[in-house]
Amino acid sequence: MSSFSLAEPPLFHRLRNSANILIAGAGGGFDVYGGLPLAIALEGLGKRVHLANFSFSDLRRTAIEDWEAPGVVAVHPDSIGNDDYFPERTLARWLASTGRNPVVYAFPSSGVQPLRDAYRALIEKLDLDAVVLIDGGTDILLRGDEAGLGTPQEDMTSLAAVAGIDAITRLVVSIGFGIDSYHGVCHAHVLENLAALQRDNAYLGALSIPSDSPEGAAYFAAVRHSLLETPLRPSIVHSQIATALRGEFGDIHATDRTNGTELFVNPLMAMYLSVDLPALARTVEYLPYLEPTVAAYQVAQVIEAHLTSRPVPRRSSIIPH
Repeated sequence: MSSFSLAEPPLFHRLRNSANILIAGAGGGFDVYGGLPLAIALEGLGKRVHLANFSFSDLRRTAIEDWEAPGVVAVHPDSIGNDDYFPERTLARWLASTGRNPVVYAFPSSGVQPLRDAYRALIEKLDLDAVVLIDGGTDILLRGDEAGLGTPQEDMTSLAAVAGIDAITRLVVSIGFGIDSYHGVCHAHVLENLAALQRDNAYLGALSIPSDSPEGAAYFAAVRHSLLETPLRPSIVHSQIATALRGEFGDIHATDRTNGTELFVNPLMAMYLSVDLPALARTVEYLPYLEPTVAAYQVAQVIEAHLTSRPVPRRSSIIPH
């Protein structure tokens, strides 16, 4: 008998018995913002939710007392860092303005082993029973034999790190379907991968964020705040997702960073695609080779070696509708 029901989305079913959940941006930048609607929905169900992000920020400038453990920084609204680009601090400031817990945990750039240790330290500190990796885009769903892999380095470091931690619920949620076409991702391959996961009961379905919901309103407000705080490097991904959530369609540009490219803003961008993390990790061809990595450059080397040595990849194709 199936454990799922149409009346309860599988994503929420899997988190039903979790009381203390970490939602963590997998790919750096503003990825953690994609987890805000989910975080607010879970809080509404009485869950305790924490936010974290694999960081592109220069965390070496943060105060020593903000380091919770090696590889884990607790970023507050007044944390020291770059003035023009510090997404974790920007989010902490927005959280503070709404009366929410104004802490966003940040993981500095590294290889798999230090990041796994950092996750373990945070799991112990916060007594977590679930970790949800959030990806702004779909390259975390690629297994390595596609025509293009997007920008997988940080996503796969996060995926491998959390895949090696047992005894807690581990999920992956992607938002922003179609955005990664700019980086050469074939989204027909993404759908093919999800179909394969579904055959293993590891695809947890798609879930749209209602624009007129408290979760949608909070996401709009947080993204708008981030654009004002980071005018020189606004988030391309979340400016497009927010535009899609407002009902815009087609070649709509919310930031001049996308000038000169043709966009396809559409409702699928504002949709969560959820999968079981361990099952997804088992599909990634080169993930075992990331295991011994300590530094980010080693992850890049493994991925480059995979790209140059793999057989002929799947041919790129369009979605024929």
